[in-house]
Amino acid sequence: MTNLKKRERAKTNASLISMVQRFSDITIMFAGLWLVCEVSGLSFLYMHLLVALITLVVFQMLGGITDFYRSWRGVRAATEFALLLQNWTLSVIFSAGLVAFNNDFDTQLKIWLAWYGLTSIGLVVCRSCIRIGAGWLRNHGYNKRMVAVAGDLAAGQMLMESFRNQPWLGFEVVGVYHDPKPGGVSNDWAGNLQQLVEDAKAGKIHNVYIAMQMCDGARVKKLVHQLADTTCSVLLIPDVFTFNILHSRLAEMNGVPVVPLYDTPLSGVNRLLKRAEDIVLATLILLLISPVLCCIALAVKLSSPGPVIFRQTRYGMDGKPIKVWKFRSMKVMENDKVVSQATQNDPRVTKVGNFLRRTSLDELPQFINVLTGGCRLWGHVHTRWRITNNIASSLKATCCAIR
Repeated sequence: MTNLKKRERAKTNASLISMVQRFSDITIMFAGLWLVCEVSGLSFLYMHLLVALITLVVFQMLGGITDFYRSWRGVRAATEFALLLQNWTLSVIFSAGLVAFNNDFDTQLKIWLAWYGLTSIGLVVCRSCIRIGAGWLRNHGYNKRMVAVAGDLAAGQMLMESFRNQPWLGFEVVGVYHDPKPGGVSNDWAGNLQQLVEDAKAGKIHNVYIAMQMCDGARVKKLVHQLADTTCSVLLIPDVFTFNILHSRLAEMNGVPVVPLYDTPLSGVNRLLKRAEDIVLATLILLLISPVLCCIALAVKLSSPGPVIFRQTRYGMDGKPIKVWKFRSMKVMENDKVVSQATQNDPRVTKVGNFLRRTSLDELPQFINVLTGGCRLWGHVHTRWRITNNIASSLKATCCAIR
């Protein structure tokens, strides 16, 4: 079979999978509503059919807007299911507004909620079956796509290895194309960049993943221009390892895409929601553990002279100093010029303090810091500024998490 025929068959199979997805979604929606009506002892009325059709139209429109019926090959199932449930939820909310005008609103609302739950499960299960079936076919040679990497970036090598380790994705690796260097080439080397363009024009490659360093911008631009005359898909792998931005996200500033290297984790509405969550949970937790706090406070007071609570200046969001509260676990003394952290069998630590440190019970008063806004329930562990400065040279982006 020629490469052109293989390409056409791959496109046909992809379209077939999309058709199966659409048909299964429609079938499950109508079957789910009919089943709910049957179980509830109600007739499947014209009104049910009309609202179901409207819901389906809205669902298909959202599918077009969100590009839902695209190829999900190589994309995590959780991402697909999240978008599926999002579109389905919005569609049902829209149709529920129509149901609100019905005289028997309470009964119809119960039916709609049952339909929503049952269909949600059915959609996810059906999509899982389609994924498994498509993976089985690809694993047996159907609907495969020939892929290649342009450049010798480590991220490209990792992507190729993932394709080899997961054959059910249906990606067959042709190799890595890049201009050979004096040190030699790897076993995956399939030719230089000019050879890549020729193979792409000959229809031997379906997808090209460009994995070059940021300093190779001119070469990337030239390669993209040459591949524009081919029928293969061209995808760019960003050089996330240059600035250690593997876990960064893509953002937008006035219509311009940007990648934050170091940025505040939360902002805007997300920060308000997180603050509300911290207040509610910290209050509930403090109420539940108040007997434990009293017992520990008494034990600390009896173990050695000094205050029960140890207050220390640390640095939180935006580098602002905060007073962190902990149960005192060491004897009262002045700090030396050189501040050192406690070590095993440290003579400064009391017996009660040793137990509190081993069980992390000395951290419990920090829920008060959470309530006052100094800390968060989940987040960066605040360190003393002297210690932070000492280790900052060995740990990259130490202050990033408390920015």
